[in-house]
Amino acid sequence: MKAQETIAPYGGRLINRFVEDADERRRLSARARELEPVRLLSWQVSDLELIATGGFSPLEGFMDGETYRSVVASSRLPGGLPWTIPITVAVTSAQAERIGRGAEVALVRDDGVPVALMNVEDVYKPDKPAEVRKVFRTDDRAHPGVARVLDEAGDVYLGGTVRVFERPMRVQFPAHHRDPAEVRRLFTEMGWRTVVAFQTRNPIHRAHEYLQKCALEMVDGLLIHPIVGDTKSDDIPADVRMNCYEALIDGYYPKNRVLLTVLPMAMRYAGPMEAIHHCIVRRNYGATHFIVGRDHAGVGSYYGSFDAHTIFDEFDVAALGITPIFFDHAFYCRRCGSMASGKTCPHAAADHVILSGTRVREMLSNGQEPPSEFTRAEVAAILIEAYRGAKGT
Repeated sequence: MKAQETIAPYGGRLINRFVEDADERRRLSARARELEPVRLLSWQVSDLELIATGGFSPLEGFMDGETYRSVVASSRLPGGLPWTIPITVAVTSAQAERIGRGAEVALVRDDGVPVALMNVEDVYKPDKPAEVRKVFRTDDRAHPGVARVLDEAGDVYLGGTVRVFERPMRVQFPAHHRDPAEVRRLFTEMGWRTVVAFQTRNPIHRAHEYLQKCALEMVDGLLIHPIVGDTKSDDIPADVRMNCYEALIDGYYPKNRVLLTVLPMAMRYAGPMEAIHHCIVRRNYGATHFIVGRDHAGVGSYYGSFDAHTIFDEFDVAALGITPIFFDHAFYCRRCGSMASGKTCPHAAADHVILSGTRVREMLSNGQEPPSEFTRAEVAAILIEAYRGAKGT
């Protein structure tokens, strides 16, 4: 790669399904009011955003039946590129009969605002039981991703290309909301040829900081890329997390080697299959490397701690085109006097500072600061204040 170049997007071309011309946007918006509306669920709004911006390159719309069946059967697109998560839009059988193949529909945001037109190139019945078993490795409706597919979405899928005339996602953090093309441009301006991306839906604690800085020793820049689409109801709210990220970067990271940019994507909690998906999306944003930690994108006890590492044995990493960096569980070791992991520390668990999420939440709720070996004081202060506000104290 030449100094001024970034890694090629997945599939070779960064897709852009936004309509750029203002007059054309107004025309499409007016036309949308005359068409059959298809109301998107919140996670489908996030999917549409990433289709439009190229985050889901090479997809140019929601998957047709052939693409869907290929992904469910083989975790690959019809052309052979690895792809693990079906990107679909669903309607009821009654609405599907009204629409039919060849129609044009208006895609409507979950607040009722039309944002795109879709050319319906396929109308098909999904195999939802096979889909959830493949993607989530379980059909237990207690799994949040399984429940979405089986219980929330309609029973017929529509496939086709989209033209987006209104940004699908509401921009919560304008200073950090950047589309893939802008992120890539910034990498070029900063002279970063190699970039490691870090996926997070939580505040960054000392263990995460350790992983990031270890990886940063090997590359030119770090992309901290928190998800701000749908997450579980008990996850820390995005605005609180963003305050934590900003405080941490301000105090403990070299400013010229870190970029904080939000990812407007919904969590699936699909564990290992989502780890592959996260790699693909980060490549489209221009990352050359991706940190895969313990229990990546997991939920409950559905996945083993390192299933998201071993899943890469089932895929051609060269085809993914982005280098995964695998990390063991990290912690502070009192005997070592530093951050460490199971790969580097010889000491017993009694010497390790490890707190459960439940214990941390209890401490924060009581206004008690977790130990400095676990989290930076600046992060703890933000979290304590947020917990006080949530309790109304």
